[in-house]
Amino acid sequence: MNLIGSRPDGWWRDRPKAQRQLVDELGRFAHTSGQSVTVVFDGREHLIDPQPGVAIVFASSSGRDAADRDIASLVQADCAPDQLTVVTSDADLAGRVERLGAQTRGAGAFRRLLETE
Repeated sequence: MNLIGSRPDGWWRDRPKAQRQLVDELGRFAHTSGQSVTVVFDGREHLIDPQPGVAIVFASSSGRDAADRDIASLVQADCAPDQLTVVTSDADLAGRVERLGAQTRGAGAFRRLLETE
């Protein structure tokens, strides 16, 4: 949600639509960059059309930092966390995943990258 929230375009009025739009953007990024992407959303699961190269995950629990916990778990379970980049503007999450070996990139910086792809 850091990435969606990095652009104040009224996304909060229709969260599922904003999530679908982000997945579409990530699909274009995955296609042009050749990188696979996993996006982890907070909130209730709903239908989002899949995009090649994009894995869509909804947080396994609800409440504050639910998606953050899942993101940290994904990094911890990965056999090569040093090959991962987590996009977040949350300093606590960034610190957690960096201690696990992942790199981080701010949501605003990644948003600008998506807009140039």
